Amino acid sequence: MFQIGATILASFVVILGILIAWLATVPTESEEEFCRMAEAAPGKEEEFRSTNQTAFVVGHTGGTGSALVEELVNRNIFQKVVLIGRRKLDKYEEEKYNMLEQKIVDFEKLEDYADEFKGHSVGFVCLGAAKGSVGKEEYQKSNHDYIVKVAELAKAGGCSHFVLTSAIDADKDSMMVHKRLKGQVEAECTDMGFQKLSIFRPGLILAQQAKRNSRVLVALLTPIIYFKPTLMSVPAETIGKAMVNTVLDPSEEAVKIIDNKGIHLVASGKECKK
Repeated sequence: MFQIGATILASFVVILGILIAWLATVPTESEEEFCRMAEAAPGKEEEFRSTNQTAFVVGHTGGTGSALVEELVNRNIFQKVVLIGRRKLDKYEEEKYNMLEQKIVDFEKLEDYADEFKGHSVGFVCLGAAKGSVGKEEYQKSNHDYIVKVAELAKAGGCSHFVLTSAIDADKDSMMVHKRLKGQVEAECTDMGFQKLSIFRPGLILAQQAKRNSRVLVALLTPIIYFKPTLMSVPAETIGKAMVNTVLDPSEEAVKIIDNKGIHLVASGKECKK
């Protein structure tokens, strides 16, 4: 039994090594642009802050959404940020978070809460249920239906920049449910014609409140995460920072897709070639 386990582990390590060697040769599209965004973002904060814009966040109770909220509070570029969700979180009642407002909604009746999505120039959506964590119906709703409805209400409410978390393998034509749902959401949001649509495609998200199956995967992939951190994983905090930096980008490009390595570049530019 021990020998079988050791063989499986060795095979896994070899496969990972091959994967690293292959993926490391695949260039990130728009790398130069992503580096520019990271470098320019700090200098744009004061100018953006003076415009007194507001934003909303949906999905703030999850790992990525929570990290995004902390980044928004720390950077303080919006006059107000509205957190829209199923429940109220007590931690946001602290003085540090006085720029935030919490709005409770029923996701089954989002149309009844259209007013909560009105008047915001930027909308952030970090919704999505992990595979196996909920039933089939709830999985469909959390990874597609709710997101599309939020996008529709945001567009109708005047949102000009919609910022969406998707998945590294999103593909609307895929036979795999997760990939297909994420791809369909991207396509449907694109068709809505936002002035700016930023789509983030992270790999394995490293978050403190990760589910048990994610923690196991992180343990298995530790060598890759250590030696090639931008390859197939990204900390939730890095995604949050990249999202804010994307909002500060003045370019008029209608649809911007930011892959896993791109998220690292937009967030800090550490991997940029000088």
